[in-house]
Amino acid sequence: MHEYHIEGGFPIKGTVRASGNKNAALPCIAAALLTSEPVILRNIPQIADTAVMFEILSALGARVEQLEPTTWRIQADGAISHEIPQPLSKKLRASILFAGPLLARCKKAVLPPPGGDVIGRRRLDTHFLALTELGARVEVNGVFSFSANKLAGADIFLDEASVTATENAIMAAVLAEGDTIITNAASEPHIQDLCNMLISMGAIITGTGSNILRIVGVEELSGCDFTIGPDYMEIGSFIGLAAATRGTITIEGVNPRDMRPIKLAFGKLGISWKIQDNTLTVPLGLPMKVNCDLGGMIPKIDDAPWPGFPPDLTSIMVVIATQVEGTVLIHDKMFESRMFFVDKLIGMGARITLCDPHRAVVSGPCMLHGDNLVSPDVRAGMAMIIAAMAAQGESVISNVYQVERGYERLTERLQALGAHIRNVEA
Repeated sequence: MHEYHIEGGFPIKGTVRASGNKNAALPCIAAALLTSEPVILRNIPQIADTAVMFEILSALGARVEQLEPTTWRIQADGAISHEIPQPLSKKLRASILFAGPLLARCKKAVLPPPGGDVIGRRRLDTHFLALTELGARVEVNGVFSFSANKLAGADIFLDEASVTATENAIMAAVLAEGDTIITNAASEPHIQDLCNMLISMGAIITGTGSNILRIVGVEELSGCDFTIGPDYMEIGSFIGLAAATRGTITIEGVNPRDMRPIKLAFGKLGISWKIQDNTLTVPLGLPMKVNCDLGGMIPKIDDAPWPGFPPDLTSIMVVIATQVEGTVLIHDKMFESRMFFVDKLIGMGARITLCDPHRAVVSGPCMLHGDNLVSPDVRAGMAMIIAAMAAQGESVISNVYQVERGYERLTERLQALGAHIRNVEA
């Protein structure tokens, strides 16, 4: 185990290339079970969560080979087990993504309860609803047991626009008999990546990028060679890091369309950037001042299903707001425990009023000072790193495994940008 030692007060400067989208890589890895032919996935981020997904694939009987640092070859052409080992399942929430592919492939699946970030209640009911509509039977008795004589297309209305439930429904439906309509589907860029990968394998899917997906089941899928898109969560984190430290950064490999809802929220804090082709630049000398709503009213930054502002960036926005002149309300509607890390920021000198588990009022700018911190989850952990780099003095951040689940080669890349950060054995 190691921890991060960070000396704050040094603006970052330099160029970084965006990693592959973690939240796209995870379902695409699971989707490789839907064919017996080779699947090559490129731009897979080198993070702990993808490593566990590949371990699960191997445990189920697939052959997994790393061709290059971010390129993997998967072939599930032999006997495939329908049971996920409990020690692997509890390491990440994305283990639930094997339910759909295993049902489609084996007509049954046994999954221990998945792990993941502790950011409040994360219900799985929508998964059960969608798979039951497609013909699956679900039993819960310490583990989740799914079975089906056959999967048949259905008209499904999801009770919430759950990303992972939408992904499970898509992966089960592409090999189901007949037509499926998924209404109130999530439409994030990572859902679009999964759909585009499946289409390249021969799936028939229309409505990609919308909240209504239409799927015509096919008898079998072929292999593919697919490239994962850029991680706009990581890109947003690096933008926040540049702004909070009064630095500048150039980020290569950006999809400009992914940044549109993010740019609106950052603009409320006086933060902007330029995009030319697929390169994004955060300049020096940003206003760093809250842009009030009409009549001088305090603005609100709140998350929503895509194309709303991504909930995974709300923790980052709280930290940035401490370095901006003015007052802003930040509202995380989706997870009732994500805001509980702000007491650590208050201890560092931030002026934050936690209204309730979902809302925080932040007033800035304020001088932060270094402190001893514990990363509670992947996004709050990154927020703490940004706070430590903006603060005066040294901070020590432990439980950094949580951060490394979602950010590739983090210390190495931050050091290249001029950050004073070290890995130290705890």
